[in-house]
Amino acid sequence: MEEYKQVILVRIDLKMGTGKKCAQSCHASVSASDFVRVQNKTIWKNWKNSGQKKVVLKIQTMDQLKELLIKLDSNEIPYFVVSDAGLTQLTPGTTTAVGIGPVLSTKIDKITGDLKLL
Repeated sequence: MEEYKQVILVRIDLKMGTGKKCAQSCHASVSASDFVRVQNKTIWKNWKNSGQKKVVLKIQTMDQLKELLIKLDSNEIPYFVVSDAGLTQLTPGTTTAVGIGPVLSTKIDKITGDLKLL
């Protein structure tokens, strides 16, 4: 059976606190999952029923994130960009995290495989 996973990218240049990074990761995960559930229920069900694998990775800068988004678009990989509401640590609208997939592990590893764990 094919393996599906979700990848969460969190910007570390923003110096968010641990709780803030966790909250932004959760926003990214849930929103990306909802998007895939609507777009391709089969992929979503396979991922959901096989343990909902997730990997949270560091992204160094907004420029690095933009480069990755271009790669995701060109490979037609679904993602969700989290923009902060600005109620606590950050300016409203700051991009904090991105939720990718769930998608085939082999497909996303080609794009995010060189990033480090958060």
